[in-house]
Amino acid sequence: MIQRSVGIVGARGYAGAELIRLIARHPRMLLAFVSSREFDGQCVSEHVTEFSGELRYENLDAAAAAAKCADAVVLALPNGNAAPFVAQIEKNNPQSIVVDLSADFRFNATWYYGLPELTRTHYAGQRRISNPGCYATAMQVAIAPLKEMLVAPPTCFGVSGYSGAGTTPSEKNDPEKLRDNLMPYTLVDHTHEREVTRHLGLPVEFMPHVASHFRGITMTVNLWLDRAMTLDAIMQRYHERYASEPLVRVVGEAPWVSRIAHRHHAEVGGFAVAPGGKRVVVVATLDNLLKGAATQAMQNLNLALGFAELEGIPHE
Repeated sequence: MIQRSVGIVGARGYAGAELIRLIARHPRMLLAFVSSREFDGQCVSEHVTEFSGELRYENLDAAAAAAKCADAVVLALPNGNAAPFVAQIEKNNPQSIVVDLSADFRFNATWYYGLPELTRTHYAGQRRISNPGCYATAMQVAIAPLKEMLVAPPTCFGVSGYSGAGTTPSEKNDPEKLRDNLMPYTLVDHTHEREVTRHLGLPVEFMPHVASHFRGITMTVNLWLDRAMTLDAIMQRYHERYASEPLVRVVGEAPWVSRIAHRHHAEVGGFAVAPGGKRVVVVATLDNLLKGAATQAMQNLNLALGFAELEGIPHE
C-alpha cells in the first residue's frame, strides 16, 4: 500500500491537533513533520495521545518546511501568515499539495475552494486548496439548497464555541469573561461574510457571537423566497440535495450544538416556515474544529492525493 507524506505547519493549534489525530488513523497517510514554535523539541505523542511514534515538533521557517518535500503540506496558521510558506513550496517543491486553513487564499481565483459537498465538481487537479472557514461552511450548507429561490440577502446569526478564537489569549477565548455570557463581535463585514458572499455569488449578512462552550457552531439562517413553499417541500429539497453526502445530515428538529461536538458531519434542521410560505428559518450545526477545519482538510487531502474522499474519516 502506497503511503503519502503530509506535513503540518501550525500544529500547536486546536485544528492542527485534530488533523494529527485524523492522519494517525489514516491507512495511507504518513505524518512527515509537524511545526510548532511553542512545542519545539517535544514529542507529538505528549500532546496528541492518539499519535504513536517518536516524531517531534520542530520550529520550521518557510524554507525549512518546504525543504521537507512532503507530498502535502497543511498550513494551520493564523490569518496573514501563509504566503511565505506557499512561496517557498512553489520555489522548492511545486508539486506538493498545499491545503491552507486560513482565510489568506479564499478569495484567490487560482486556488480551489474546497467545500466538497458544494464545490467538488470544480476540482480539476489543483495543488493549491483553500479550506473554507468554519462559520462559512455552516452558512453555505444551510443556504445552498434554496440559493436559486432567494429574493433577499440571507441573515445569519452564528454562535461559536471559544475554540474558534484560537489559542492566542483574547477576550473571545477567555472562559471567565465568557461565563454566563454571549459575546457579539465584528457584526458587519466579517471575513466569513465576505467569503460566503463570494462563493455563493449572493450577498449575505452575518452576525457572529462567541459563547462559553468550547467547541461547536450553531448557525440560524433567515431566508426569503421568491415563491411560497410548504414545510414538506422545503425539507424534501434539503434531503434531495444532501442525500449522497454522508457528512451533511438533514434532521427534523433544530440540531443542538452539544450533540455535534467531536462529530465529523454537519447537521441541518429545525426548518420553520412563516405564514405566507415565503420566509424560512434553517439551523445548521457543526464542530468548528472538525467539519469546520480538520475533517474538511482531510476530505481535501484525500481528493488531491487520489484517495477516497472519506478515507480515514469516521462517519457512521
